Amino acid sequence: MVESAGGGPGDGAAEMLDRPLPDGVRRRVVTIVSDGFGGLTVGELPAQLRQYARFAPNRRAKFAGNAMAAALETDPLFRQRIAEKYREAQPELSGALDSGSPTPAADPLDVAAAAYVLRPTGWVKLVTAAGEEALRADAERADEESRAELERLREELDRAREQTRADTERLRADLDAAKKEAESLHRKLRSALSDVKRGEAALRKVQGEMETVRAEAQTQVSAAESESRRLKGRLGEVEATLEATRRAAREGRSVEDMRVRLLLDTVLDAAQGLRRELALPPVSVRPAETVDAVEPGRMTPKDIAARALSEHDPAILDQLLALPQAHLVVDGYNVTKTGYPQMPLEKQRLRLLGQLSQLAAQTGAEVTCVFDGAELAAPVLLAPPRGVRVLFSKPGVTADELIRQLVRAEPPGRPVIVASTDREVADGIAKAGARPVASAVLLKRLS
Repeated sequence: MVESAGGGPGDGAAEMLDRPLPDGVRRRVVTIVSDGFGGLTVGELPAQLRQYARFAPNRRAKFAGNAMAAALETDPLFRQRIAEKYREAQPELSGALDSGSPTPAADPLDVAAAAYVLRPTGWVKLVTAAGEEALRADAERADEESRAELERLREELDRAREQTRADTERLRADLDAAKKEAESLHRKLRSALSDVKRGEAALRKVQGEMETVRAEAQTQVSAAESESRRLKGRLGEVEATLEATRRAAREGRSVEDMRVRLLLDTVLDAAQGLRRELALPPVSVRPAETVDAVEPGRMTPKDIAARALSEHDPAILDQLLALPQAHLVVDGYNVTKTGYPQMPLEKQRLRLLGQLSQLAAQTGAEVTCVFDGAELAAPVLLAPPRGVRVLFSKPGVTADELIRQLVRAEPPGRPVIVASTDREVADGIAKAGARPVASAVLLKRLS
C-alpha cells in the first residue's frame, strides 16, 4: 500500500516545494505525524525520534515538532509509514486525494497537510494553494479587524473631542477660580512674610538670650563638676583613711600608734646614727668649750657652704636615703617616660622596678613605686621585686593623688623623698613635709 501511494514512478514523490511550508499547514502536518507516531514500533522510528516514543501526543507535538517535521522531509520510509497510518485513520480524505478530487467541504489546511504527507500527484499545488488561501484568509481577517479597529478609534476620537471640549470649559472655569484664589493667597502670603520677619527677629533675640543662659549654665556646670571631683577625691581619701583605721583596729592597734611607733624608731635611729656619725665620746663638756670662737684648723661656715651638693647631683639622693627610716616614693610613669619613653609600658615598669630593687638593697630604705591605674587596659599580673612596694591607683584616682595620700599617711618628722618631675606633685608634697627630687636625678643614680 505504501509503494502504491508514494514510491512509484510518475507519482508526486519527485515534486518539490519552492517555498517554506506555510505555518498553518506545518502545524497540521506535525499533528498528523504525532497521531501516527504512536502506532509505530521503536524500530520503525528514525533514530532521532526514538527518545519521544513514550511521550503523549500533545507533549510529543510540543517538544518534538521540529524533529518530526525534519524527519518527515528527509526520511521517505518514515513518511510512507506515517502516510499509511493516516490512510487508516482518514480513508475518505486519503482516497479523494489519491483520485485527484479532494472533498470541497474539507478544510484547505487539512487537505494541504494530508497532501504533504501522502504526496499524491499535484500535492505541491495543493500545499501552495492552501498556503495562499490561509494568507488570503489572514489578510481578510486582518482587514476586518483593521476596519473594526478604525471604526472604534473614530468613535473614541469623537468621544475624546467631546470630552476635550468639556474639559476645556471646565479648565477655563477652574483657571478663573484659581486666579482669584491666587490673588487672595498672594495677599495672605505678604501678610505671612511680615509675620515671619517679626518672628525671626523675636527668635534671634530669644536665641541670644538662650546662648547667654547656656554659657552661664555651662560655667556653673563646670564649676560644679570641678567641685564634685574635688569632693570625690576628698571622699576617697577619707574612705581610704577610714579603711586603714578599721584594718589597724582589727589588727589590735591604731594608725596613730603605728605613726608614733614609726616616729619613735626614726628618732632613735637618728640619735644612734648621729652618735655614730659624730663619734661622740661620753659627755665631758667644759665651760670653756661653750665659748664661740674659731679654733686653728677648724672649717668656717663659708667652707661648709662650698661643700654643698647641687640639686641635680645624684649624690644628694644617697645622702637623703641614708637618713634613718627614709621612705622613697617614686612616680613610676613620670620617671620611665622621662628616661625611656620609647619602650612599651610593661617593659618600662619591669626595668624601673628592677633598678629600684637594687637601690633598696644598697641603701636599706623603704621604696614605694606608684603607677597610674588609668593606663591599664586589664589587671596587671606582676610580682613585686624584693624591697619594693608596687601600687596602682584606683579608677577615678590619679597617681599624683595616691602619692599625696602616701605622704600625708607618714608621721611628721619621718624622711620622705618623692621622685617626680611633676611640679604640682612637688609643690603638694613639699607642703606636707616631704622632700621632692627630680626624676632625672633618680635616673642618674639608677644608671
